[in-house]
Amino acid sequence: SMQRRLNRMLDSSHDDKLLALVDVEGFVPKEITVTVKDGKVKVLAEHREEHTTPRGKECNYKNIMKEISLPPGVSEDEVTYSL
Repeated sequence: SMQRRLNRMLDSSHDDKLLALVDVEGFVPKEITVTVKDGKVKVLAEHREEHTTPRGKECNYKNIMKEISLPPGVSEDEVTYSL
């Protein structure tokens, strides 16, 4: 399940300064944007697929947007992330 997967990721991360985990399964790195601004970390993932079918064009779109406030005393330039 997703909760077990997240727990495994948390257990395997020995970083006590971990702010958040965002599940972006189904997105490729180029579809994910992370910005740090105004004391917040914003994660945006957008995926769009277009298919032509006998009935016409079909478009599938999904996105995730998470905004996490930085804890007091954490500077924006200290923030790092990895995919």
